[in-house]
Amino acid sequence: MNWIFPQSKGSGSIPPLNSLQKQRQRQIESLKAAHSNLAEIQKDVEYRLPFTVNNSTITVNILLPPQFPQEKPVVSVFPPVGHHLIDSNNGTMVTSPLITNFGMHSDLGKVIQSLLDEFWKSPPALMSGSTFPYMYKPSGMPPYPTQGFHFVPAFPPQDGQRPIGPAPVPHAGVEPQQAPPRPAAPAFGLITDLPLPVPTADSQYGLNGHIYKMPEIPDTFPELSEMSVSQLKDMSDQDDVLLEFFMCLPQLKQVTSDKEELVNNIVEIASEFSSCSLSALQARLKVAAHQAEEESEETAENFLEGKTEIDEFLTSFMEKRTLCHCRRAKEEKLQQCMTVPYHTLD
Repeated sequence: MNWIFPQSKGSGSIPPLNSLQKQRQRQIESLKAAHSNLAEIQKDVEYRLPFTVNNSTITVNILLPPQFPQEKPVVSVFPPVGHHLIDSNNGTMVTSPLITNFGMHSDLGKVIQSLLDEFWKSPPALMSGSTFPYMYKPSGMPPYPTQGFHFVPAFPPQDGQRPIGPAPVPHAGVEPQQAPPRPAAPAFGLITDLPLPVPTADSQYGLNGHIYKMPEIPDTFPELSEMSVSQLKDMSDQDDVLLEFFMCLPQLKQVTSDKEELVNNIVEIASEFSSCSLSALQARLKVAAHQAEEESEETAENFLEGKTEIDEFLTSFMEKRTLCHCRRAKEEKLQQCMTVPYHTLD
């Protein structure tokens, strides 16, 4: 039926990358090679790089515009901080000359590394009064109490001041200085099987207002009174024995079971959410548009064969072709949303 409407273009083969796209890929590869902990939020468009300074985790957000590297990347930090390389009005946009003067011959990986090095030399300060519900305690919510596992000995914290990036290469003829050995992480046997700490009854409100009912914790454990002195001594001296005892408690079994149920629910919700992703919706629109196009072609064939009247043909054909074009328009609009960041449907 190409005599009525032109045939839709097929997918065809993927066109080769042009010069700008090749340079864009080289910049992205440089960024990934320089930062192993880089997180890809949207392929070839948005990346995030977390780093820790002064016991505070700050995320560097890197947004690549459509004409990058002809256009400068948009680099921001989160949460808002005060720093001479950050816009003082909002505390998030990076105004470093390395970003504002970014050009075709700049190296994105080295530029971001230089920015991190500057943050290490002059640590940014978190802006006061800026609270974020998923990073800080929401107002009106009491803090979680400290989980008192007295049988876990104190372990010295890891060095949070270590910079991100490759270690400096020593000069020839100079032996590298031996760093003091770090203490080995303690092994507690079943400690990895224990559930994550759960808020007590005084602090059971989650970030979304959900409430978890903790099982009642008795003041005493009758099981201990049935043990001999040697068994109690072994439990006191051996962490594995103590953990095995805790793992057998019905309260802990209940918490573990509840945790598994919550995890399964989260996985199920995530699966349903993924079915509504932009790529999944685009695929459905593509199939629906193709189906409407085939139905319109079938309607036209029936009219040519004399199976339908002219009035019925015009009504049915125009309805299906309009539906087909509407779905293709929505598909193209959705493709723009997936390509251009922060683009919204009109």
